[in-house]
Amino acid sequence: MGMTGFYGDADEQEAIATLHRACDLGVTHFDTAEVYGPYTNEVFLGRQLAGRRANITIATKFGWRITDGKPDGVDSRPEAIRASVEGSLRRLGTDYIDLLYQHRLDRAVPIEEVVGAMADLVREGKVRYLGLSEVGVQTIRRAHAVHPIAAIQSEYSLWERGLEVDVLPCLRELGISLVAFAPLGRGFLTGNAKPAAELAQNDWRRGDPRLTDDNFTRNIAFAEPVFRVARRLQVPPAQIALAWMLHRADDIIPIPGTKRRVYLEQNVAAADLALSAEELRELNTAIPVAGERYGQRQLQYLDR
Repeated sequence: MGMTGFYGDADEQEAIATLHRACDLGVTHFDTAEVYGPYTNEVFLGRQLAGRRANITIATKFGWRITDGKPDGVDSRPEAIRASVEGSLRRLGTDYIDLLYQHRLDRAVPIEEVVGAMADLVREGKVRYLGLSEVGVQTIRRAHAVHPIAAIQSEYSLWERGLEVDVLPCLRELGISLVAFAPLGRGFLTGNAKPAAELAQNDWRRGDPRLTDDNFTRNIAFAEPVFRVARRLQVPPAQIALAWMLHRADDIIPIPGTKRRVYLEQNVAAADLALSAEELRELNTAIPVAGERYGQRQLQYLDR
């Protein structure tokens, strides 16, 4: 997202170099969506990964109605799904999508109808695997009964652990992986976070309730165990947050976003960081996060 402007201005040449460096370091899974931009992120990714397609997996998402260049509600009608996928294939410069997600639940279209339309695309060879994003247990079970769901993408991190109550047990039961977005708490767990008011005007996080007013100050205290363990091990806090997640289970896959090589390299190095049982216990004592993870407009699209 950040490579095409979701988190303030992006340096295109640095973003290109970061993508190429990721491939050189062995990163093979890249996540995008038609709404990122909209559309520009898929174009950017497709161009930069064109010569490496055989060695990578690409995930993208449909489901937002885009009007005048902005998301304007959800739309998962079968005809809209097909149009979105055809557009994504064209922009990505590929003849198949490895992992296709419904980006947000459309309550006007039964999930059985949505997954049925997605399964048609699998049978046609345009999609390999199916996923859903930010959905609850009942939706997951209904969807999985129509066609196997390979992955659920939702926010999960030390910063946001709500999935542990019911979603994660359901995924384990059904053999579905969790692809965890925002594993660094939208930058908060890197130690470089700023209050929302200090972010660039075009930074999406200006509306993040957890970065506003008193919540920001309270959440600094939440993150202190991460910073403390990082100081002790002499590594960046982001590595601690990612290593914590990688210690959780093999079926939890974090997808940290970045637009700079220096942070990419730090993130990748987390895969080699071993945390002791004592350090994991210390990290798990973090106090609850203050504030909702989305504003009211975005919260209405979550299926919980």
